[in-house]
Amino acid sequence: MNAVVETPEFKHTQQQLKALSVLSSDAADCGLGGGSRSGKTFLLVYAVITRALLYPNSRHAILRFRQNAIIQAIVLDTFPKVLKLCYPGVYDEKALNKTWWFYTLPNGSEIWFGGLDDKERVEKILGNEYMTIYFNECSQIPWQSIKLALTRLAQKVAGASLKAYYDFNPPSKRHWTYKYFIEKRSPDTNKPMLTPLSVAFLYMNPLDNQDNLDPAYIRRLEEMPEKERQRFFLGQFSDEDNDALFNDEQLESNRVTDAKDLPDMLRIVVAVDPSGASDDDPDTRSDEIGIIVAGLGMDGRGYLLEDISGKYGPSIWSKIVGDAFQRHLADAVVAESNFGGAMVKYTIEAGNQSGDNINIKLVNASRGKVVRAEPIAALYDRGKISHVGHYPELEEQMCSFHPDGYKGMRSPDRADAAIWAWTELFAGLVKDQTSREWRAPPTLANKNQAKNYGHQGTPGLPKRGRP
Repeated sequence: MNAVVETPEFKHTQQQLKALSVLSSDAADCGLGGGSRSGKTFLLVYAVITRALLYPNSRHAILRFRQNAIIQAIVLDTFPKVLKLCYPGVYDEKALNKTWWFYTLPNGSEIWFGGLDDKERVEKILGNEYMTIYFNECSQIPWQSIKLALTRLAQKVAGASLKAYYDFNPPSKRHWTYKYFIEKRSPDTNKPMLTPLSVAFLYMNPLDNQDNLDPAYIRRLEEMPEKERQRFFLGQFSDEDNDALFNDEQLESNRVTDAKDLPDMLRIVVAVDPSGASDDDPDTRSDEIGIIVAGLGMDGRGYLLEDISGKYGPSIWSKIVGDAFQRHLADAVVAESNFGGAMVKYTIEAGNQSGDNINIKLVNASRGKVVRAEPIAALYDRGKISHVGHYPELEEQMCSFHPDGYKGMRSPDRADAAIWAWTELFAGLVKDQTSREWRAPPTLANKNQAKNYGHQGTPGLPKRGRP
C-alpha cells in the first residue's frame, strides 16, 4: 500500500499516519494493538480497500473468529463507512454478495469476509488465494486458525507484496499475540523468529483518536477497574493472573484438537444460562444467552463439545437449544431458573420442533458464582476436563474468575452455562476434605449401569457407545 487518501470529510490522525507507514513497510505481518476505539479497525479496513483498489482483479480477506460478529461489525458498519468517507461514490450495496459474503469493487477486485468458526465457510474462503489477509480482533482467534488461513496468503499480483494485517485489544502476556508481536517468538516453539524484521507492530490508544470520540467515552474508559483500564484504555498486555481459578496454560494443556480422539460419551447435556430479554431487544442488551454442550466420556473425563452462546431472543435461543439437544442426542437440558423456572421450561419446550420429549432439569443459583466455580476449577486443575477445540470468549470469561469475585467486563453467561453443565455431569463426584481427592462417580464404577446410557451418535460426533 503506497497511497494515503484524504477527503474534506476525512483526515488521518497523527497516529494513523504513523500506522500507515508501518503497514506500508517491508514487514509481511503488521499488527496494530491497543485500547478500545483507537481507530485500529477503521485504518486496517481502509488499508485493505486501498490495496484492492490499487491492484485490479486482486483478492483480499477480512477474517474474524465469529461469522456473525464480522457481518455486524465490519460488513454492515465499518466497511461501508470507510468507503463512503475515503472513497466517495465507490460503495454500491448491490456489489455485496450476501450468500458467500464478498464485495466486488469496480476494478474487479474482491474483498471476502469470513468467520473461522464454521467448517463449511472456512473451506469456501480457503478455497481462494489472497493478496491480503486481515485478522480482526485477534485476541479471540486461536493461533492454529491463523496458521491455517495464512496458507492461502498466496495470490501473486504484479508489483504487489503479500500482506497479513492484525489488530487486537492486548490480552494477557500468555496469548500468542504477545509472543509474536512483542517478544518476536514463534507461538509454536517459543524460539526467537528467524526473520524478526518481517513482523511490525504499533500501539494505538483512544487518546490518539480523541478527535473522533466523545469525551464522555474517554472518561468512561479512564474510570474502569484497573485490569480493564490497562487493556481497553492504556492498551497494555496484562501479566498472568496467578490467583485466577482458571488459566490459559491449564486449558491449553488439556485441549483436544481432533474430535476423532474422543471416547464414546456416557452422557451429554445442553446447559443454558438464560436472560430476561424479549425477542424485541436481543441486540440492544449486553448480556448473552449462555448455551454450552458438554459430555461425560466413558473414560470418566468431561469434554466441552460446543459453545453456541449469543445474543438471542427467547424464540431463537429455545430453537438453538432444541436443535443442539437433537444433534447431540443429549440426555438433558440443564437450565438456570432464576428468571422464572416455569417460563424457562415453557420457552425450551416451545422451541423444540422435533416432537420428541426433552428432559429439562432446572437449577437455581442459590450460591454465588465463585462458590459454584471453585469445585469445577478443581476438576480442570486435575486434568479431568478438556475443551474440544478453541472457545476464546468462554475461556476469557473463565479466566476472569478469582477467589474474591468475577473480574470480567461483562456477565459470564458462557462460563455460567459451562459450570451448570459440569455440575450436572460430575454430580456423582464428592470431595474428601481430608485427602482432597476426587472419588469416581457411581455411574462409572458400575459398567452394567453405564450400558443403560449407550446409543449411537450422529455422524461426525462422538458415539454414545458401551464402555
